[in-house]
Amino acid sequence: METLLQTLALIAVIIGTFFSLIGVIGLIRLPDVYTRLHATGKVGVYGAVLLLVAAAMWTPLGWGKALLLIVLLMASGPVSAHAISSAAYSIGLPMKDPVRDDLAEL
Repeated sequence: METLLQTLALIAVIIGTFFSLIGVIGLIRLPDVYTRLHATGKVGVYGAVLLLVAAAMWTPLGWGKALLLIVLLMASGPVSAHAISSAAYSIGLPMKDPVRDDLAEL
């Protein structure tokens, strides 16, 4: 049973690291603050959650703390990304080739 949990933890580490790597690549490669926040806000949170799941599987006594951190991360990640993008829009940071701007005044 222990080797099964270690194998699942290793798989979760690999997938979580992959998601985190994709988030970092998106942060570097994407053109403006809004698309960068989309990449890091979504993919980065999933990567961190999978790494927390792997840590909880590796040390079974940490499930309560891990679940609390996962809930807090899933609740605060999108909210903070939205707050940062709203602040960026408020100070006038331009969008790169916007398709539509729902917040622009008519």
